Amino acid sequence: MAVEGGGEHEHEHEHEHEHGRDKEHEHDEASVEALFAGQSPAPWWRQVTVRSVMASVFIGAVFSFMAMRMGLTIGLVPSFNMSASLVSFFTISSWTRLLGRCGVATQPFTRQENVVVQTCVIACATLALYGGFTSFLPAMSAPVAKSAGGPGTGNNVYSLHLGKMMAFSFLTGFTSLFITLPLTKVMILDYKLLFPSGSAIAGLVNSFHTPAGAATAKLQIATLLRSLGGSFSWAVFQWFYTGGDGCGFQAFPLFGLEAYKKRFYFDFSPSLVGIGMICPPMVNFSLLFGAVVSSAILWPILQGKAGTWYDAKASPSSLKGLNGYKVPMGISLVLGDCLFQLTAVSIRTARSFHRAQGGGQQDSAAADDHQSLSYDDRRRIHNFQSEGMPIHVALAGYALLAAIATVFLPGIFPQIRFYHVAVCYAIAPLMAFCSSYASGLTDWSLGTIYGKLAIFVFGAWVGEASGGAIAGLLAGGVVVVVIGNSSELMHDFKSAYLTLTSPLSMFASQVIGTTLGCIINPLLFLGFQEMAGGKDHLGEAGSLYAAPMAMAYRGIADLSVEGMKMLPKHSFMLCIPCFLVALCFDALAAIATANDWRIKGYVPNIMAMSIPFFVGPTFAIDMCLGSLIVIFWRRRNKQTANLLSVVVASGLICGDGLWALPSSLLAIFKVEPPICMKFLSIYQTEQIRKHYPDIGIVN
Repeated sequence: MAVEGGGEHEHEHEHEHEHGRDKEHEHDEASVEALFAGQSPAPWWRQVTVRSVMASVFIGAVFSFMAMRMGLTIGLVPSFNMSASLVSFFTISSWTRLLGRCGVATQPFTRQENVVVQTCVIACATLALYGGFTSFLPAMSAPVAKSAGGPGTGNNVYSLHLGKMMAFSFLTGFTSLFITLPLTKVMILDYKLLFPSGSAIAGLVNSFHTPAGAATAKLQIATLLRSLGGSFSWAVFQWFYTGGDGCGFQAFPLFGLEAYKKRFYFDFSPSLVGIGMICPPMVNFSLLFGAVVSSAILWPILQGKAGTWYDAKASPSSLKGLNGYKVPMGISLVLGDCLFQLTAVSIRTARSFHRAQGGGQQDSAAADDHQSLSYDDRRRIHNFQSEGMPIHVALAGYALLAAIATVFLPGIFPQIRFYHVAVCYAIAPLMAFCSSYASGLTDWSLGTIYGKLAIFVFGAWVGEASGGAIAGLLAGGVVVVVIGNSSELMHDFKSAYLTLTSPLSMFASQVIGTTLGCIINPLLFLGFQEMAGGKDHLGEAGSLYAAPMAMAYRGIADLSVEGMKMLPKHSFMLCIPCFLVALCFDALAAIATANDWRIKGYVPNIMAMSIPFFVGPTFAIDMCLGSLIVIFWRRRNKQTANLLSVVVASGLICGDGLWALPSSLLAIFKVEPPICMKFLSIYQTEQIRKHYPDIGIVN
């Protein structure tokens, strides 16, 4: 009405306002929110839609399956945030487009709804990792205890059934949601931490939903479909040649039969190649380096000491045999890396926190000047502060859930007492603050590091006679769930901040995703037990689902209660150089990074190096191939590689993972592959021809 009656003066005023805003946008050329200036975010209850929840159930189950499968086979689970964001965009945009062609009106698919789906999916899939289904929960079982060299009987072994796993998930999974809420304002608004993964996800989502990003989104989706289809087709093709033990492309002796005996071979796994494309190259090459050092150098030397240093007739899984060197040496690398990283990140966090405190006091006047902020920051801060849960409500929710867990967890796990659980929840908020701050700076979560240290402390506190191994694993698990989840959720809140998504809708999506995860992940774990041949076989050394991180957790728990008395001769002495090597490599990497030396990207990652000590080198070749593909792709066309490498990797992982379900159904119904493709030495071939002349062998 004012415009109609305002005359020329009002028109000039409006023109000046538009001109001023244009100048502001010209000054801030990187403004993202200017592109969305005409789109006001919907209220939080309209950002969490029925279709977003339905999509989250399906996508969350798929990503939980893939995360658990990778954790139980290779022990490494890459970040699925990018993949989840891409797949959620593809799923809902395709659904709305299909309904539109059928004449059914639907509400627009916004970037806020995209972030809600991605957060819900990650909250579900994260529980497969931090919820312990690939680490401390199977570590309690008899097969993992035996694989780690323990007796596998008595008070330090615990059998988990479906009801207990679901109860544990519900009792522990939600506390991290409430402890995260008070941290969001401090970390995101006050200290303005980057949270690299969360910022990258927000950039991806913003690009998808701007008109300029439509062509890019179509290209990425088309690439994803081609990659997924190719991976699925290759998995189906490979299945036809696996009709027997050691048959198929999975055991291709690329480096010869002698190397194959040491488990150096390429198994043509699209999912492992995809993981290698996502993981940093140094992580993958560190895996290969650790595999060469352990399986090609150390183990052959130690095998020559059989009968003098250790019992040559001991079981391969017994700590009295060669396994008595493998497990402790791998654990020494893990502990050395954990202690260094914890110390280094704590010092860095304390220094950064101190600088932030000092800067906040000196520049408070400038910070209060709202006009000094960019257009994007003003709009995002207003949106982030307009809706939120009061801090006292969040703290009360954490205290209530911690009290419930303190009462009921000892009833499920009799090896632990209520005061042990209470101590875990009392110290968890401080550790969650340190881990979230460190994650905001470096993208590195300290959850698993704190968890491993908690295993040592609580295992020794309870003692071997009272089931200290199980008590330590459970206490470490509680710490990992609370701290690990809170660090991951902070990245989601950063994505919400950068996409104008309501904090309340984020909390609601995290509650929904966690609820789904507490139901889906125990069911998936039960399914993997069946695929492994029953709960008595999941975690066995040398099996498909060997659960390498569960073996590492179990080894730490056993050492915390039994000490070094069960190890063979010179095992402890060999652990000392491994521990020192971990400290030296980490120190070299830190110094090289601080001084910007050229070698900073070539120092091996100790945590990745340690994994082949537990499970061998089988998957290192595939993952290194993934890194090589990305490296050569970037050299040829860096822009296209940066745009599509994660998309191709996601398709490879998803396609291979999708075939796992029908292949499992075929196995359940006793449908066997028709062909066995196997590689034999010349001597074996001649022996077969000699004794079975009627058998045809293709040279």
